[in-house]
Amino acid sequence: METMMRRRPRPAALALAGAATLALAACGNADAGGPSTSAGDTDACPGEVVDVVVSVGQWGDVVEALGGDCASVTTVISSTAVDPHDFEPTTGDIAAFQEAELVVLNGAGYDHWAEDAATGVDPAPAVLDLADVVGVETGEHADEEHGHGEVNPHIWYSPEYVQQAAEALTAELSELSPDAADHFAERAAAWEEELTPYLTEVESLQAGADGRTFAATESVFEYMAEAIGLTDVTPEGYRESASNEAEPAPGDLAAFQAALEAGEADVLVYNTQTEGGVPEQLRAAAESAGVPVVEVAESAPDDAGSFVDWQVAQLRALSAALQG
Repeated sequence: METMMRRRPRPAALALAGAATLALAACGNADAGGPSTSAGDTDACPGEVVDVVVSVGQWGDVVEALGGDCASVTTVISSTAVDPHDFEPTTGDIAAFQEAELVVLNGAGYDHWAEDAATGVDPAPAVLDLADVVGVETGEHADEEHGHGEVNPHIWYSPEYVQQAAEALTAELSELSPDAADHFAERAAAWEEELTPYLTEVESLQAGADGRTFAATESVFEYMAEAIGLTDVTPEGYRESASNEAEPAPGDLAAFQAALEAGEADVLVYNTQTEGGVPEQLRAAAESAGVPVVEVAESAPDDAGSFVDWQVAQLRALSAALQG
């Protein structure tokens, strides 16, 4: 069966790809992009600077903020141009793991390549699997053919999970550099303060969520929608197909379009890092029916600013759509 979720092709391949009408792309695209590094400050740090490798950019900014002067952070996938599912680390990427004292994974099958790289290093670094920290375990069929199967790995979209992950990161950094524990505590307090606009937007949306509905082209935003209290009216068959990156049955696609045309969804949540016939059809159906389309992204665009900036911008767009 042709997969529903297709990666964005490289620019050179766009002309060839344009002839094919596929359904959904998966998370991100496949253009190459190198790691990014934020160096700690040995003079300013009261303890040892911890060498940290973060698998994906969704967590890179968070780790940098929490580590402050006492963490040198290398984020392996730091661009939306790279798909974590298909990513194969280069020799240079593996070298970063070899120097790491701490490896931070998203987990839940999302970045299995990073887990493999970390376990192959001798001596082995400490590994913090954030999905495991928050209790989201890899499903039995997760990542089969790059599908998420029974588990939603997009944990950075849960306000509760983000705060739990931050606490675990601070604890792990403090254990690795005990003399810098006060510094890490200060950074954690500062980051909690930085979260205020984000949590305020979430609370504001929660206050007006009663009876409000959404439908989504895929599950990226699911944790946030649940936290806000929106009711998911995405047809179940379509939702299951999207979770497994499989082609939706014609009846499921027709049911989704009919739901949009009938105004059953107050908003359509649309992942901008997807492409293909299905999401475009759904967007067109929503726009034709006057259903607002709220754009979200799986990973932060290069110009999105900090993690908080990125999330707040999307939440405000959702608020405006629901009010409009």
